[in-house]
Amino acid sequence: MSDNVYIKNRPATFEYAIEDRLKAGIVLTGSEIKSVRNSKVSFNDSYCFFNNGELWIKSLHIAEYVNAGYAGHVPVHDRKLLLTRKELAKWEAKVREKGYSIVPLNMYIDEKGLAKMEIGLGKGKKLHDKRESIKSRDVEKEMKRFLK
Repeated sequence: MSDNVYIKNRPATFEYAIEDRLKAGIVLTGSEIKSVRNSKVSFNDSYCFFNNGELWIKSLHIAEYVNAGYAGHVPVHDRKLLLTRKELAKWEAKVREKGYSIVPLNMYIDEKGLAKMEIGLGKGKKLHDKRESIKSRDVEKEMKRFLK
């Protein structure tokens, strides 16, 4: 099964300086996974938080699957992320430090057909850092244009 589903959260790398990345499984229902395979996912304002030692994602919008019938799902609700205890403990300690947040970076279907999410541990960028990101991106575009 080769589903080429790769949904990226573009604003995440612009708003946050990502220091560490992890791949996590995500708990989904049947109609949710079908919507993910159709790339009907929106990361608007979504973030991760800890609750009783478990990592959850909040505000992730997965559109309702059209053919779900009575077995549909609620588009926006908290979903559990699956990580090892060691990874959870390490990141929970980091989040308690000032300024660190866990943000979803992208979502994809792996070789086995399972939904995975790449999450990042990062600090929010200040306005001058965002301007620097825009400048470096523009410089890269100019360099590519001249090299062609």
